[in-house]
Amino acid sequence: MKNLKLDPNKIQHELIDLEKKLQDSYKTLQKIPEIDVAQSKGKEIFSQDKLKLLYFPGNNKAIKRCTTPLLITYALVNRWYMIDLQPDKSLLKALNELGLDIYIIDWGYPGPEDRFTDLDDYINEYINNCVNQVCKHAQVKKTNILGICQGGTLSLCYAAIHGEKIKNLITMVTPVDFQTKTNLLSLLARSVDVDLAVSTYGNIPGEMLNDSYNSLMPMRLGIQKNLGMPNQLDTTDSALNFLRMEKWIYDSPDQAGEAFREFIKWFFQENRLIKNQLSIGEYSVRLANITQPVLNIYGTYDHLVPPEASTALGKYVGSDDYQEAEINAGHIGVFVSGKSQAIVPEKINSWLLDRD
Repeated sequence: MKNLKLDPNKIQHELIDLEKKLQDSYKTLQKIPEIDVAQSKGKEIFSQDKLKLLYFPGNNKAIKRCTTPLLITYALVNRWYMIDLQPDKSLLKALNELGLDIYIIDWGYPGPEDRFTDLDDYINEYINNCVNQVCKHAQVKKTNILGICQGGTLSLCYAAIHGEKIKNLITMVTPVDFQTKTNLLSLLARSVDVDLAVSTYGNIPGEMLNDSYNSLMPMRLGIQKNLGMPNQLDTTDSALNFLRMEKWIYDSPDQAGEAFREFIKWFFQENRLIKNQLSIGEYSVRLANITQPVLNIYGTYDHLVPPEASTALGKYVGSDDYQEAEINAGHIGVFVSGKSQAIVPEKINSWLLDRD
């Protein structure tokens, strides 16, 4: 501290510059009428309770099209439109343009009446009903599934139970081993008194979960992001890029209490999935029962699902056709970074075409 020298003139100039940036940011925000997300036009073909099944037809002029549709299962804790955030950062749009017919499960927003909805409901009823509807709508006997994050874990459970309805399985940033040493989210979840949380709140508030995620990287996701915000709001385009992501981050549904309790206990705290100790409803879940081709996509710098938590799948899955694709990005960058946009859609499409 003795060697710390402050230049009053430099400080004054920096404060003046910051004030100007804040004023310019305010002017930019005034020009934005709304924050548009999920811009691809889909059709609702099925609904059940809060769930909607959306259909996005692929480009029928693509040179070569996959004849089997792709059902995308997103996590329960966030909204699906991360894969359709904006036109130049849309995994959905890119896959459609390659000719893939896409179906997406929109889980909706659980209310107090969903307090006792459990994983059996989500996997053996909701996902199963969506698979049936996809096959009926597309007039096929089997569908491909792409599971993302927690949705990938649910898809693994579904494929292990109802594998006869799945042709190919893709997982993205999906946790499999929930107790790897570098998994900060796991360390946090394993210290939670989930019974107390559910008995206190009923459904777990989405806002509380957001605070938990932010606490894993408080400098980067808090102070640094806020200090850099004026630069992000410099122009309308850059402001929309920033605000669309912020909208997605904080558009977090509450979690059905019983399903949340089961997921935290059975997966994070007891790691049952890889121990062959997991049962969902009346079914035993054994990853060795998954014999379909599997493509596992993960992020090199993923702080929520570290690579080793995802690549563990290769040791337990029963498929003779198991592949991994490492993307040099973080948990969200796998979907929205420029490099990922150039790699991931083509990888998914070509892998499916080879097994169509």
